[in-house]
Amino acid sequence: MRDSTSPHNWVAGHIAALPKSGIRDFFELVNSMSDVISLGIGEPDFATPWHIREATIYALHRGFTHYTSNLGDLRLRKAIVNYAQDNFGLSYSPQNECIVTVGVSEGLDILMRAILNPGDEVLYHEPCYVSYSPTIRMAHAVPVPVQTREEHDFVLEIADLEAKVTPKTKALLLNYPNNPTGAGLTDADRQALADFVQRHDLLLISDEIYEELSYVPRSASIAALPGMRERTVVLNGMSKAFAMTGYRLAYALGPAAIIDAMMKIHQYSMLCAPALSQAAAVEALQHGSAARESMRVEYEQRRNVIVKRLNDMGLRCFLPRGAFYVFPCIQSSGLSSYEFALQLLQKKKVAVVPGTAFGPCGEGFVRCAYATAMDDIEIAMSRMQEFLAGK
Repeated sequence: MRDSTSPHNWVAGHIAALPKSGIRDFFELVNSMSDVISLGIGEPDFATPWHIREATIYALHRGFTHYTSNLGDLRLRKAIVNYAQDNFGLSYSPQNECIVTVGVSEGLDILMRAILNPGDEVLYHEPCYVSYSPTIRMAHAVPVPVQTREEHDFVLEIADLEAKVTPKTKALLLNYPNNPTGAGLTDADRQALADFVQRHDLLLISDEIYEELSYVPRSASIAALPGMRERTVVLNGMSKAFAMTGYRLAYALGPAAIIDAMMKIHQYSMLCAPALSQAAAVEALQHGSAARESMRVEYEQRRNVIVKRLNDMGLRCFLPRGAFYVFPCIQSSGLSSYEFALQLLQKKKVAVVPGTAFGPCGEGFVRCAYATAMDDIEIAMSRMQEFLAGK
């Protein structure tokens, strides 16, 4: 019999045990303060390019306000597979190997529920995006973090993966370019990871939401390597590359059987992604390359400035290969990651995220997002330098 006096009586045990996001908890404090320069939230500071917003308005005028196919509007799915072919060297059918989702977060959620049985294990790297472990746990599977290290530029080492793989391992989850570190893969890294996945007969989940924000010449997706297409699901979306976070629009590409399983869950929960967002995404994919590149160039310039300033003030920081984050080491300050972030906020009104929000191995680091104006970055770096000098 249930204990009717228990305040947790109605909450499922595996949900009650989930921690809240370390990022959101910290930013409840940030939001209570005024005049803070935020290097925290990973959201483009650019407005969605006008021609994409205009496409949204036009779709509204045309009455494009109804349900689409559960998989997504076919016109958008065709645009997605064409874009993936042109930009990432991938070849998929719009009919049954592509699904449109409400952000990559929903795509990852329904993918995990589609492929995992209770007790299955999923390897993923830390530091990592905050939702990976909870999403795996919500599918009643077992998250298995694999530490990445500063001396390897936060790229997964095969020896560390080999030490964690077991007969229960079902999948490997990757995110490169990476949130929170800005790490990226070389061609040799991709091939080594592909070999590992094939050697252990695993499914690869490749979260490529920052792929277009790369500052080195882009190679084809890991899914395009020999033997990988049939065992890889690629997740990507519009939020970062096209500054469309509020549109909540993303997609998954993968084997037809997996996409069909994802669609079953999607149709009973979301039904479909918002129709207006889908119309805007068609415009973004077909005509948004110039605006996308302009934003990428601006991010690269900001990256160069913030990395130089951090290193000059004695906070060791490697040069990210992609995304819009830096992950400087703050151990020289003598403070923990949380103490550093809290005191910097309280004393200098600059918000960064403690590295521990992205996993225990993030201790000794903080994440700074350079998705903010250059002038604010310069001011924030000056304030951080003053903070370190005790001024």
